[in-house]
Amino acid sequence: MEQIISGLLSMFGASAPVIIVIVVLAVFILPQSIRILREYERGVIFRLGKLQGAKGPGLIFLIPMVDKMVKMDLRVVTIDVPKQEVMTKDNVPATVDAVIYFRVVDPNAAVVKVENYWKATSLIGQTTLRSVLGQSALDELLSQRDIINQKLQEIIDKQTEPWGIKVTSVEVKEVALPDSMKRAMAKQAEAERERRAKVVNAEGEFQAAEKMVQAAGLIAKEPIALQLRYLQTMREMASEHNTTTFLPLPIDLFSAFLKK
Repeated sequence: MEQIISGLLSMFGASAPVIIVIVVLAVFILPQSIRILREYERGVIFRLGKLQGAKGPGLIFLIPMVDKMVKMDLRVVTIDVPKQEVMTKDNVPATVDAVIYFRVVDPNAAVVKVENYWKATSLIGQTTLRSVLGQSALDELLSQRDIINQKLQEIIDKQTEPWGIKVTSVEVKEVALPDSMKRAMAKQAEAERERRAKVVNAEGEFQAAEKMVQAAGLIAKEPIALQLRYLQTMREMASEHNTTTFLPLPIDLFSAFLKK
């Protein structure tokens, strides 16, 4: 540095101090007055403490010692909501965690209206998760996950909207139940399967009885059908390659004895 200054003094003579001052100012001030923002970044500018608005992306010029810039990221970010102990509507204890997807849509509001939008969104997600799940029954929590996720997203998004935050999605990741509740649910599922099996068996017996009644009605109208059925049964039994011999007798031979 001393060699550079001495070289400038020798080159410019009397005007060298002024040039040196300009060079030094350019070296130290220009990096502070020029900012380059990426496509997904915005810079919120404050001039003497007053909000000037968001600028970017691209090249941003700042007035040294006057302008201050706060860089904001507009990409979608995720927050893991820690596990929360909740009591469902039907008094079942459960441990639930979730994940929140959100992004900044208004950089000015995200800087001015909330101190830490990341932490604030996380805390709202925790309280909303306990509140919504406390109003839902266990069966709804297990079988209607999409409806609960939609409800959580709407509530959290409404609360964070004044901060320039858009909550795009909320997903309940895991629902942990006590072991005693798991055993009770397993017994309930087993009993339900047994009930369904008995109902299916009873329906099969009922349908078979209906068909037999219909067949008996047809045979009563046409007695020859019974003889044909008898011959068909004998044919099926004879096809098994057994040594038993069947001798068919017309049923009409016994009709006279039956009348007596």
